[in-house]
Amino acid sequence: MKKEHLLITAAVLLMLSGCGAKKEHSEKAPTRVKTMLVSPASAGETQTYVGIIEERESTAVSFTGMGVVKRVLVSEGQIVSRGQLLAEMDDTQARNLLSGAEATMTQANDAYMRMKMLHDNGSLPEAQWIEVQSKVAQAKSQLEVAKKNLADCRLTAPVGGVIGHRMIGAGETALPSQAVVNILDVSTVKVKVAVPEAEVSGIATNTPSVVRVDAVEGTFQGGRIEKGVTADALTHTYDIRINVANSQRKLLPGMVASVRFMATDSQEASQLSLPVTAVQKAADGSLFVWTVAKDSTAHRTKVDIGHTMGNNVAVRQGTNMGQRIITEGYQKLSEGTKVIY
Repeated sequence: MKKEHLLITAAVLLMLSGCGAKKEHSEKAPTRVKTMLVSPASAGETQTYVGIIEERESTAVSFTGMGVVKRVLVSEGQIVSRGQLLAEMDDTQARNLLSGAEATMTQANDAYMRMKMLHDNGSLPEAQWIEVQSKVAQAKSQLEVAKKNLADCRLTAPVGGVIGHRMIGAGETALPSQAVVNILDVSTVKVKVAVPEAEVSGIATNTPSVVRVDAVEGTFQGGRIEKGVTADALTHTYDIRINVANSQRKLLPGMVASVRFMATDSQEASQLSLPVTAVQKAADGSLFVWTVAKDSTAHRTKVDIGHTMGNNVAVRQGTNMGQRIITEGYQKLSEGTKVIY
């Protein structure tokens, strides 16, 4: 009987031991995730944008009349000043017209002087005297037109700048308002950058920027920003243009530049930064991130975010410096889930 009791006790102990092992084995293993520590938003974390340098203004210069171009005195890339001679047109016909107008003027003045003596003596009817004065005025007008036609055979620069393109060469026929060259004003240039719609609101007209141009191995301070109001239908980006001083004319249209925007004030610079992908939206529309507690459990933490800059977003409230947040693997989490990282 005692032996039977011992066997029953041993069997019970084995069953209890087995249940404990089964319970221990059934505990869920921690979920593996990737994490990062919350850090301040800094200039180094902002995304670098690629831009193209444009001229501040382009002026197309053309002859006002039609004729054969005799010579073009400038080449592409040449710096010109206001009033400088750019090209000349064949002026043979213009000179002939001027000679004829000068002869007519001389004849009209001679008739005027002779008729004036008769008019002063009272020997000339008033109608004839008015006719003489009219002929002098007509001759003078024709002379002025002839002089202008001759002057228009010389094409001068209306503004200073750099010759961008030369569209007509010597021997070709120039038409009225057909551009011969265009002059680019590069004393100040603009850096055109396409900014995604989610990031354009974080850029103001006075947002500081740094422009790097490898072609001239130089870094320049960006100035006033001009923001476009129409998005590209395909890329959903907005064009912005950054004014950059270029007194030495090192920067030329078409050069590639990299642009980095800086924090606009000390408050924004001190805000904390998180990856955009770490911020999730709850069913009620609130935003949250998954944080890791000291006991390695995951918890939802509500946050209030600011402007996005590149792949990061500034966080106004909800997280603290050095707090660990989950950046990957949060899809498998629920409140209080054990994690390893």
